[in-house]
Amino acid sequence: MNLIRVFPRRTSLTPTDPMAFVGNPPLDGLRPEADEVHVSVAFTWDIPEAQRLAREWGRFYPVVKLGGPAMGSPLESFVPGRYLRKGVTFTTRGCNKKCPWCLVPGREGRLAEVQDFPDGWMVQDNNLLQAGRDHILKVIAMLNRQRRAAYFSGGIQADLVDEWFADQLRGIRVGAVFLAADTAGALRPLEKALGLLSYLGRKKLRCFTLIGFGGETIPQAEARLEKVWSLGGMPFAQLYQPADRYIDYPREWRALSKKWMRPAAMVASHRDPKPIDPGPEAWIA
Repeated sequence: MNLIRVFPRRTSLTPTDPMAFVGNPPLDGLRPEADEVHVSVAFTWDIPEAQRLAREWGRFYPVVKLGGPAMGSPLESFVPGRYLRKGVTFTTRGCNKKCPWCLVPGREGRLAEVQDFPDGWMVQDNNLLQAGRDHILKVIAMLNRQRRAAYFSGGIQADLVDEWFADQLRGIRVGAVFLAADTAGALRPLEKALGLLSYLGRKKLRCFTLIGFGGETIPQAEARLEKVWSLGGMPFAQLYQPADRYIDYPREWRALSKKWMRPAAMVASHRDPKPIDPGPEAWIA
């Protein structure tokens, strides 16, 4: 089937092939032939825009379907490169944790291993280390066959990182491992995980850091981000967004998030060789 995929916004995982589009249809003469158009929406706050896009594309194509995670579409067999860029793969689905800010357990349920997962170098699993060791070894073997360095971009649960997993990563080329420090209580297991993986170096040890959740203040968020840096990780700040609405954060919050998403900005602001004291707020739950 000749398929056009349409997305309401571009992200780092949006496909880039000629049949993938972000936003409105192209002008006359530039629209490709297609049997169907699929408008895929990942975030609930993008649903109104996705509905508008479905109407716009429907002016030129008879079959337009609206779906995606935000629409509650059922999980189907993952097709590499269709709705996520080439190289992304899922080897598990779901997660056994029930973090109050996370939508995964409600959408995907408890963790389930994908038996015949497709090859790729960006492992987008929500919680790979909840899988059994035999499965993880299959993933490592698959990554070892790739021509590109491995990215564990879905996130690795820090308190499940042990010497065994650290040893497995020594046998493959690693582009980045994404850990998480979404609360102050996550800092101690993060410290241990970063220690076990320290041979990778800071640039490859990214750390999802949720900010603005549960009444957190800017000083508290900044202290936690500084603590992640002081432990040897490279923070990746993420402003909290609830499932049912979009929060338009004030300029100060957006500036904090922008600074702590860009490695170059973080490195530039930490050139002082003196150690940084993140202060006691970083450890306050």
